[in-house]
Amino acid sequence: MKQVKFTIKDFAKRFPDDKACLAELFELRFGHKPKCPKCNRRAMFKQRSERRQFICPCGFEIAPTAGTVLHKSPTPLRDWFFVMYMMTTTRNGISAKEVQRQLGVTYKCAWRMCHQIRKAMDSKTLLNGVVEMDDAYIGGRRHGKRGRGAAGKTIVIGAVQRYGSAVAKVVPNLKRANVKPFINLNIKNGAMIYTDEMRGYRFIPKDGYQHDSITHAAKEYVRGKVHTNSIEGFWSHLKRGIKGTHIWVSAKHLQKYTDEFSFRYNQRASTIPMFERLLLHLSKPCAKVVQTR
Repeated sequence: MKQVKFTIKDFAKRFPDDKACLAELFELRFGHKPKCPKCNRRAMFKQRSERRQFICPCGFEIAPTAGTVLHKSPTPLRDWFFVMYMMTTTRNGISAKEVQRQLGVTYKCAWRMCHQIRKAMDSKTLLNGVVEMDDAYIGGRRHGKRGRGAAGKTIVIGAVQRYGSAVAKVVPNLKRANVKPFINLNIKNGAMIYTDEMRGYRFIPKDGYQHDSITHAAKEYVRGKVHTNSIEGFWSHLKRGIKGTHIWVSAKHLQKYTDEFSFRYNQRASTIPMFERLLLHLSKPCAKVVQTR
């Protein structure tokens, strides 16, 4: 099935103002008629006009933004939603400078909004079945050694389940102390893992996984079902996005960008618009009703 389209016209119709955005958050987090912790009844909460809150007839108040990246933000909710829309309707993301131009806010505000939204894109998933693993070196073009061991670049280790999701993590090096926890946390025990010939992967069978590898140094790229083409495709997507949209990304914030591109990659086959998925992620941080007074 094809993904349902969510156009800019659909966005403008569904979210004309801040009230509509707040109502959407309330519905996602608490439902249509949540049970009030104070009066213990399912009531129709009404939106307060002067604050980002809903109030029960008994006086109990709920703040839909509490515990989320929108908490206490002075920026209009519709601006937040519009940035989320832009970040989920582009293949290679959107830069903070473009958000600054579109919304007319300061660069500092635009940069913070983008990074806060990327936090909501951090979607952990357990990979299973056939999984491909590889590493990438992110950074500007430099003289000297290329590929593994290149100086001045940031290392990202990643895994992709064939026809499934991807997960990636910034690591200081490719020693076993970093590779082993990544595999154990993100790949289900017993899965088949395909890698290249790097010696750091030799421990994999001892941890309860199946393992096979190909030898890139001997110009071997495919041997039957053994290859790492899927993870290479993910790296290509990540690098094109960084180079074409963001130009340069610091090592300090690279994990946030990696999470963003992993989220976008993982939603490629979903029939639900990516914007809807992001809203669901945004509503997850706090499941409890928050009393404000």
